[in-house]
Amino acid sequence: MGAPESVSDDEHDLNAGLAGLSLLITGSQPLEVLLTRVADLAVRAIPGADGAGVAMHENGVLSTVVASAPFVRDIDDIQYGLGEGPCVSATAHRRVFVTGSLGGEQRRWPRFGPRVGRLGVHSALSLPLLVSDEVIGAINVYAHAKDVFDENAGQFGELFAASAAVAVHNVRVLHQAERLTRQLQVALTSRAIIDQAIGIIISRSGGTASEAFTALQNMSQREHVKLAVVAAQLVDEAAARARARHKQR
Repeated sequence: MGAPESVSDDEHDLNAGLAGLSLLITGSQPLEVLLTRVADLAVRAIPGADGAGVAMHENGVLSTVVASAPFVRDIDDIQYGLGEGPCVSATAHRRVFVTGSLGGEQRRWPRFGPRVGRLGVHSALSLPLLVSDEVIGAINVYAHAKDVFDENAGQFGELFAASAAVAVHNVRVLHQAERLTRQLQVALTSRAIIDQAIGIIISRSGGTASEAFTALQNMSQREHVKLAVVAAQLVDEAAARARARHKQR
């Protein structure tokens, strides 16, 4: 009678994890905070998990962005350094990799398995995050005991990873769009200030816009500061002089 009740509890935890994923995109928190939430939800959703991390492909390099516990990041750093391990295999082969005895994995991961087993972590479940057949990263789940992740845990993990992949992808796209918007706003502001500085130089020299821009560039190079910074200084100085003249009247 105990087994069905346990499965029911596991299903409840999985459903809670999936519900949590659906709420991620509505938040306005930093990307790392949201990905940490994904790792925490994975620990809750996958039976037997002691810790989890979210790894992402950044410029072709796989790295753990967040982890629910320090030991998770330590283990992932070892496998990325060695170039072998369940996460490396999961992202390379686009499928789930599971083991209940990392110390006995001399064949699949001859350097990583025994090394991590000696650290007291024996079970691992690596779930690739697939979006439109593209691997954007993986969720790595670990447990200290042996043979923790059974078939049930693997199935729950795959269900969670399928939803997590979409959630993580959407969160990343949202944050990339927000970052691009901020960059465009900064660029537009900088351009406006540069145009103002060019106008000030023209009013002083009587030269052309091209000559004024060249003069601004020369100032930037001499002072070893960005063009927008030099322009802002020039505009601020001109505004200060204008205010001073106004007070004298």
